[in-house]
Amino acid sequence: MSTQLADALGSPATTTQKYSRSEDFPPIIRAYARLSEVVREAGLLRRSRRFYLATGAVIAALFALAIIGFVLLGHSWFQLLIAAALGILFTQVAFLAHEAGHRQILSSGPANDRLARILAAYVGMSYSWWDAKHTRHHANPNRVRKDPDIEVDTISFLDEDATQARGFRRLITRKQGWFFFPLLTLEGFNLHFHSLRFLVGPGKVKSRWTELSLILVRSALLFVPIFALLPLGMAFAFAGVMLAVFGLYMGASFAPNHKGMPIIAPDSKLDFFSKQIRTSRNIRGGWWMTALMGGLNYQIEHHLFPSMARPHLAKTRAIVKEFCAQHDVPYTETSLLRSYAIVIGYLNTVGLAAPAPFECPMVAQFRRG
Repeated sequence: MSTQLADALGSPATTTQKYSRSEDFPPIIRAYARLSEVVREAGLLRRSRRFYLATGAVIAALFALAIIGFVLLGHSWFQLLIAAALGILFTQVAFLAHEAGHRQILSSGPANDRLARILAAYVGMSYSWWDAKHTRHHANPNRVRKDPDIEVDTISFLDEDATQARGFRRLITRKQGWFFFPLLTLEGFNLHFHSLRFLVGPGKVKSRWTELSLILVRSALLFVPIFALLPLGMAFAFAGVMLAVFGLYMGASFAPNHKGMPIIAPDSKLDFFSKQIRTSRNIRGGWWMTALMGGLNYQIEHHLFPSMARPHLAKTRAIVKEFCAQHDVPYTETSLLRSYAIVIGYLNTVGLAAPAPFECPMVAQFRRG
């Protein structure tokens, strides 16, 4: 772990997480306004309909090939390869839903919302649930009690959550960095569960019945052929592999972007530019990484310009990186494997705050104090 990262996260031997505050990040007056002007003048905020049309056509063609392969293979365990391929393709559709939700694809907001709702339902997720959660994340990335992406959900991202771990979760939390990627195989089921719970729960939900209907129709069209045409055990294995690959791919694409970056104190006052750029991490790799991660490899640029189309992120990166160098602002970029190592190390460091099994309550209280 680098010295800079260790300073940001706190020593592994401590159980009190050090949150970054406003004074740690000197504001750059009018930084974002100047940067936005340069990006706009370069034409990098325009839509890229041909790219998204081509991307959608390729994904649709690959789905068709997967369906043909499913029919031709019959009662063969090679069907699990088709299941894995479907998990990958559903993740690619989820990337498009994410981009439509950010209004990157079509011209008008309502048209993008409709497209995002359809695409999200296609992968079994509620767009309304995701939109409410993701909007909060973009407004306050890595800010305590404001970013839902660092709230505890089996995995603890903050020391204060790790100290509250009990029972089975405590056993996981102690070594949660090593459990993180295996647990992502359950993330597909988790996303479906939270979506349905949100849609059938109390409170006002926009397009509740539309989304429920779309998800139910999608589930029938997907799972009825699987369980009707395959032996029962093979059908369950097929569904399990498909969901596991979908969850692992989704989690592995989103996890490198903010985990292990500075955690912002809940009462800290930060300007937009500092807040977004200092909590985000880019992944190197060029066009193939952009295809693999659906543009999430340019997380800094995505947070600075959420409605920017995927093809323009690479050129914007050069502008933002030069701007940061001129103003002495840290621009975090690393390889995909290195980012995973950082995530695992960060989660294991946080996990040390969890009480050890059979720990004396008096000792645990003294340790947390």
